[in-house]
Amino acid sequence: MITLTESAATKVADLLKTQENSEEGLRVRVIGGGCSGLSYEMEFDHPQAADQVFETNGVKVLVDPQSYTYLAGSEIDYIDGLQGAGFSLKNPNPKADCGC
Repeated sequence: MITLTESAATKVADLLKTQENSEEGLRVRVIGGGCSGLSYEMEFDHPQAADQVFETNGVKVLVDPQSYTYLAGSEIDYIDGLQGAGFSLKNPNPKADCGC
């Protein structure tokens, strides 16, 4: 399962309201790169037939089967602080980590 914190769900719901094509959820995928071997991409989209779809705090999270292998158990948060605002993905699965 992939979950959204309450603050992330609120921000995603607010952003979804501004989309012209009425996308239904937040797609999260793994792309190559990053010093741990994983980078993440998020966009608004419609569910595809093979997707895993999770609803948390009223927001749908869409994940393709290949990405789900790497993202299972992850939590997405939205942080708004002195250093800026943005989404943060806490993934319990990476095999490596770096300090950059």
